[in-house]
Amino acid sequence: MGSNVAGIFASFGNAKVYCVGRDIEKVKKTLPRIVKSVRADAIAENLIPADLSMLESCVFDSDLIFESSAENMEVKAGIARRVGQAMKKTAVSCTGTSGLSITDLAGCYPKKLRERFFGVHMFNPPYNMPLCEVTPTIYSDRTVLDELKTYLKDVLFRTVVEVKDSPAFLGNRIGFQFINEALQYADRYKDNGGIDYIDAILGSFTGRAMAPLTTSDFVGLDVHKAIVDNIYQHTQDHVHETFLLPMFFRKLLSEKKLGRKTGGGLYQLIRYENGLKRQTVYDINTETYRDVIPYVFPFEDKMKKYLAEGDYAKAFGQLVKNRSQEAEICVSFLLKYIVYALYATKEVGYSIEAADDVMAAGFNWCPPLAMFQAFSTATDVSALIRERLPDICAKVDIDRLLMDIEPSKYDYRIYFKSGR
Repeated sequence: MGSNVAGIFASFGNAKVYCVGRDIEKVKKTLPRIVKSVRADAIAENLIPADLSMLESCVFDSDLIFESSAENMEVKAGIARRVGQAMKKTAVSCTGTSGLSITDLAGCYPKKLRERFFGVHMFNPPYNMPLCEVTPTIYSDRTVLDELKTYLKDVLFRTVVEVKDSPAFLGNRIGFQFINEALQYADRYKDNGGIDYIDAILGSFTGRAMAPLTTSDFVGLDVHKAIVDNIYQHTQDHVHETFLLPMFFRKLLSEKKLGRKTGGGLYQLIRYENGLKRQTVYDINTETYRDVIPYVFPFEDKMKKYLAEGDYAKAFGQLVKNRSQEAEICVSFLLKYIVYALYATKEVGYSIEAADDVMAAGFNWCPPLAMFQAFSTATDVSALIRERLPDICAKVDIDRLLMDIEPSKYDYRIYFKSGR
């Protein structure tokens, strides 16, 4: 992630970027990947490899410092203290943490520099996902914050959303609630297929570029764990239990099967010498990898047919009317996504539009307000929520949440793919 962000600063910002890592030789080997990540060969001359022994001199020579170390408070605090001793009083320092306390990290800086430290959380890969959650602290200088937001928006072309200093901020709070509950459902329905069964129910025809458990595999199971553990430990809302990891996921973690970056996790892609590839998935029951099953769900086929024709009312009508197990799981997840996005935005964001921005620009999922509009083509969504989610409606002020619903600036039609 750090290397990809370096590419954004070096290309869009046309900045000289010190790329500091533990091993300078490994950093040098990473530079071509940074260039490739932004598809701009010309930025190579902007990238300067360095190691941690050179950190202070690199920091002193920089106007902006961006830390992207392991998602561990002790590690990040140690780096923050070193940065704070070396940075210029006119510089700005940022952490790319995906959910640790920005205010706690600010406390690692000298008092006079705390006002110049912010959370700047970009999403991976940043070239394709322009979301940037910016988090001020109780110490923040508002003028500096506004200048930083302007730079991120106008120079780095980020979709900037200011969020409160809350565990996982807003995008991951919404997104990983959905993903982690999908993991729990994979465990619950392991006799039906488990992981690929749930991904098939919540595929691209439901408004997302990548199925939820495939997304976890892409992000990394260790990163997934860090995000949901942090939320579980530091929040207490109506979906609290959905942030618990199932045992099979913990087993994969203990075996260092961390996802795509380690060659296997929830899924495993096998490459043969003749160039052929074979996609396999972890079977929770047998604890082995097997071929992905090409599931056929009648409700999905009908939805895709109407989506291909551009008839969204009939597509969502088919989804709502179908009472098969798979269709009911799908409807439940999409409605819970709308409700929790509205709830979390009240807790963490500053406007209802923030929920749409973080999910569109950070996950490439149909944003919650746009999802509400999609369902509205076929049904009374508020009534459907009360009918299908009675337990949740009993726990939250659903009238207050739905009262804030307004038209989305995003077109829901671009997110639902027919696959045909």
